[in-house]
Amino acid sequence: MTKVIKQLNKWKTLRSNNLFQNKTVGLVPTMGALHDAHIALIKKSIQQNDITVVTIYVNPTQFNNQKDFINYPNTIKEDLKLLNELKVDFLLNPEYDDIYPDNYKYKVSESNFSKILCGKFRPGHFDGVLTVILKLINLVKPDRAYFGEKDYQQLKLIEGMVKAFFIDTKIVRLQTVRTKEGLALSSRNSRLSDKQKIKAIEFPKSLASSLPTDKIKSRLRKKGFKVEYVEQIDNRRFGAVYLGNVRLIDNVKI
Repeated sequence: MTKVIKQLNKWKTLRSNNLFQNKTVGLVPTMGALHDAHIALIKKSIQQNDITVVTIYVNPTQFNNQKDFINYPNTIKEDLKLLNELKVDFLLNPEYDDIYPDNYKYKVSESNFSKILCGKFRPGHFDGVLTVILKLINLVKPDRAYFGEKDYQQLKLIEGMVKAFFIDTKIVRLQTVRTKEGLALSSRNSRLSDKQKIKAIEFPKSLASSLPTDKIKSRLRKKGFKVEYVEQIDNRRFGAVYLGNVRLIDNVKI
């Protein structure tokens, strides 16, 4: 049975006893609405560690759009059932005051890579991401933490933060998990209608095409997407689009 911890003081007390002595710990940070991509991360942690800790915390400081925060899917009952089926050891499900006793007066910022791609269109987003991940790593003290390549910019920034602050936790990355049609799995996909889910498949197809970025943008607009950006950096192509009021991001190696 997954042990659910809501008050972080209880977790700190638990973490300080001998339960974790000589055992490896894996951390899988999530915002809930768990799907197969989360399951892949959790299974990898279970495979590589003695103890797996999953966090479910919808972090308000990374939402530059308050509507997006309010509408973020909440499936905590289903999530807990899934974690029990997977035999996850601990779920941390804290409140804002536990995570931000300073009311977010202190934060982590990156001054370069966080300012382009998603960071250009979501000011403050990556400050919130890096701050909460640093807090969770400090709380859990994991040997390994697990992230997917779907949020590639986020992944690279977290890897950079861990290196910059001499954090011992190893960041383990997993390839993007997709539907059989190629759509990257995301909790936000649950807000798409059935018709939109079919149309959304054009997004990764277009990113992976041999077309130049300006042609990809034009193609996506003709298909009914609102294009935020499509950019190529080194051997990877990044994109963010809206389908209705749902924002989708993806990246592909080229």
